Amino acid sequence: MSKQEKPAEPSALQRAALLVEKMQARLDAVERARTEPIAIIGMGCRFPGGAVDGQSYWKLLRDGVDALREVPESRWDVPGHYDPTRGVPGKMYGIRGGFLDDVERFDTGFFGISPREAASLDPQQRLILEVAWEALENAGVVPDSLVGSKTGVFMGVMSSDYMARLLKENDASRFDGYTATGNGYSFVPGRLSYVLGLQGPCMPVDTACSSSLVALHLASESLRAGESNLALVGGVNLILSPETTICLCSMQALAGDGRCKTFDAAADGYVRGEGCGVLVLKRLSDAQRDGDSILALLRGSAVNHDGASGGLTVPNGPAQQAVVQRALDNARIAPALVGYVEAHGTGTPLGDPIELRALGTVLGKGRPADRPFFIGSVKTNIGHLEPAAGIAGVIKTILSLQHKEIPPHLHFHTPNPHVEWDRIPVRVPVERVPWPAHEGRRIAGVSSFGLSGINAHVVLEEAPAPTDTAAPAEEDKPRLVLLSAKTPQALSAQAEAWSSFLKSEERGSLADISYTTALRRAHHDHRLALAARSKQELLAQLEAFAAGQSHAGLSSGRRSAGLERKLVFVFPGQGSQWLGMGRRLYAEDTTFREAIDRCDEAMRRHTDWSLRELLKAPEQQPRWNDIDVIQPTLFAMQVALAAVWRSFGLEPHAVVGHSMGEVAAAHVAGALSLEDAARIICERSKLLRRVSGQGAMAVVDLSREQAEAELRGLEDRIAIAVSNGPRSTVLSGDRAALEEVLERLQKREVFCRWVKVDVASHSPQMDPLRPELLERMAAIRPTASAVPLYSTVTGAPIDGRELGASYWVRNLRQPVLFADAVQRLIQDGNVLFIELSPHPILVPFVDAMLREGDTSGRGLVVPSLLRDQEEWHCLLSSLGALATRVDGVDWSRLHPHKRRRVVLPSYPWQRERHWLELEPATSRGRLPRAGAGGHPLLGTSFTTSVREETRFWESALSAREPSYLADHRVGGAVVVPRARPTWRWR
Repeated sequence: MSKQEKPAEPSALQRAALLVEKMQARLDAVERARTEPIAIIGMGCRFPGGAVDGQSYWKLLRDGVDALREVPESRWDVPGHYDPTRGVPGKMYGIRGGFLDDVERFDTGFFGISPREAASLDPQQRLILEVAWEALENAGVVPDSLVGSKTGVFMGVMSSDYMARLLKENDASRFDGYTATGNGYSFVPGRLSYVLGLQGPCMPVDTACSSSLVALHLASESLRAGESNLALVGGVNLILSPETTICLCSMQALAGDGRCKTFDAAADGYVRGEGCGVLVLKRLSDAQRDGDSILALLRGSAVNHDGASGGLTVPNGPAQQAVVQRALDNARIAPALVGYVEAHGTGTPLGDPIELRALGTVLGKGRPADRPFFIGSVKTNIGHLEPAAGIAGVIKTILSLQHKEIPPHLHFHTPNPHVEWDRIPVRVPVERVPWPAHEGRRIAGVSSFGLSGINAHVVLEEAPAPTDTAAPAEEDKPRLVLLSAKTPQALSAQAEAWSSFLKSEERGSLADISYTTALRRAHHDHRLALAARSKQELLAQLEAFAAGQSHAGLSSGRRSAGLERKLVFVFPGQGSQWLGMGRRLYAEDTTFREAIDRCDEAMRRHTDWSLRELLKAPEQQPRWNDIDVIQPTLFAMQVALAAVWRSFGLEPHAVVGHSMGEVAAAHVAGALSLEDAARIICERSKLLRRVSGQGAMAVVDLSREQAEAELRGLEDRIAIAVSNGPRSTVLSGDRAALEEVLERLQKREVFCRWVKVDVASHSPQMDPLRPELLERMAAIRPTASAVPLYSTVTGAPIDGRELGASYWVRNLRQPVLFADAVQRLIQDGNVLFIELSPHPILVPFVDAMLREGDTSGRGLVVPSLLRDQEEWHCLLSSLGALATRVDGVDWSRLHPHKRRRVVLPSYPWQRERHWLELEPATSRGRLPRAGAGGHPLLGTSFTTSVREETRFWESALSAREPSYLADHRVGGAVVVPRARPTWRWR
């Protein structure tokens, strides 16, 4: 074909084929989205029997605990509402249930809710807030990452007993705006979306007992439709008022003995229960992409209605069959693969047989006779949680899938005679049984049927094996662990919980724990950072914190907003070197190594030795401590450490250098190119080598002014070289003259110490070097710095363009005004300092000036490395100290490889009582109110046949009645005051 010829146009048939191919691809994509499994990546719960998380819930289930008990006295006047005889109007015959403790307590500060508003807030809303937060923690989803996202909230809720309590008071003065927002159903999910800043769908679901399972169905559909990218789904139920229980007793719906005997011949009704459960959902592909831990898969779901059954509340067997079959069809699962069903199983003589027949009809299709499915109901353990019942069953099933075990079903002794057990391939496990896989899969169904006829069924499957292999544990490498809380008290409680956690079980490597705290947990203001090499060291640090003691690698502090913009890099002069410095960092850290290599390349034009070889094997370099070798080496160490700190996400907002440290400071600030900085440090140090052995330096405990007075008459031989602090000055010059001065000072008991150098920098001995230094620096081209640079030649900020050749002559000859520069930095609001050196030289001086000049109390100075200490551990310790005060750390830098999320202790709520104190609910006629035939204090009036002219009043007193007595306590017990008013009616 010639260049002018065009390719032939596709024929009509070819175009049609291409179009069909594109359309088919689109259809396939739509179908994949419609049927994509939903990953359950997190869960939180609060169920009867002390089940406050998955671990404690599983223990309750595994051990076959019946967590039902009598109504707590704090709920209502139990004796006044109880009558063991069925059918008594206004009375209940069932006084047992599954109850939670401390429902009146709440951590208002955590959620930013005022105590006044909290008192009007339905405890169901409070529970949803706490349990949803715990579910996100369990999922490893940082709540702040969801702000503004398409995160849906779907919550099952069907009543507000807290509001019912208020309505019974019939006191309009009790009602305000908080009453409305605190008790409306829509605010159960709505408040959660508001608090977390979520902008996906948000809806309460009330289908009675199937509410939370219908919510799960709606959430999965929202995810598959792309309406939500993450979903929080659950249900909540609290029993705070007696009316609903009385209604259910009038319907004969509750068990007389307070036990749920599902599938048993003695089944005579259910038992009410309280609880809350929340799941975190994602599309499977998204969960795998994000490296989430998958607890189980939601393969499919369905919802329908009974239609015209035998009565509004009478179950419809064919409708139940249909909803189970539709859920299996939606999941693309054959009925015979289902190995376990968490039944609705309320323990009613009518409902149990209908449900078993419906399940047998559907799940018996194609099922071998020797492979029955197991069936159970968590209602036998914790009661019927009504709108939260479905989610309680789902969480039970998830735990069973994870443990590959089915827990015992309670109170099953004699099979219900109305069930054709020999025709249904089902087995009720009365003890723990292994859950065998069928065709390599474990699949379960969960049912919930609402009293109004709304049915739901979901199909769950065991989580897939992880597709990616996590990085090796590297247990010998130090790790940084960060704990945080919103108050100091909560942080202490967090540390205590962690101590128990580390002692109890081996849950994940130290690397995985570090990863989870860094990238999978919220970072609150009060923080505890722990740089540890092992979990044993981590435990020792936590115990030290609890005891108020210090420990290597342990830091605590409080985050201050904007403090990261007050960070200063400090570059010291000579003296921090030690044999072996930088060797491990060069071998182990890419950022450090690459920075050293760049410095080596830039310095090779001015040296006859290799920086890389010196760091790798300093003992083989006989000249390593010579001034023209060690100063360029220290410069490179400083530049490389700056690169490491920046890679942690910590950018300096000012820099300051001390003597030769000003070269690295100027480069890091952007005023000098690496080539110019290498030229300055190498040529400067080569000139200094010429005068090695001719001078000395000494530190004296004097102010600069006092030192000047001591040197009068010796200015041509000795000079003030450095001012490090208000009472720390370095003298430099002729050794003999210095010896005279030091001898005089020591006689007056002034502290003096020789500096281990033989070059008298910043003294008259530098004057002969001035011409050649100017000549060698002539080629440098400084520019305006990108980061503010504080000069220790002037003691003030300096424009980077002023750092020409003459400046570096002044840098070598004039005093180092370090104290002036640091004091100015502090005055300008800079309160965080990092010394970039192999060993801290200036940290004590900066710390002293911070103590004196930082009025905010937020000041901190940390080293980078310590002599002869493991370098990465030193860096992490200092990073941890900074991370307790600032945000902005790039935690992914510490965890570049995918790691496993570890289930860590959840947030330690700091709850206080927030409750509207009302007159306790009592049985009608027992304690009438004023205006209803009784006196508000005296109670019911009556006369007797003996003294008809005398009127008597009868008033019941208890720890709860009248309500004002609750405030009169002696030794913690309620006592009737001796001064209680005595009334006389005339």
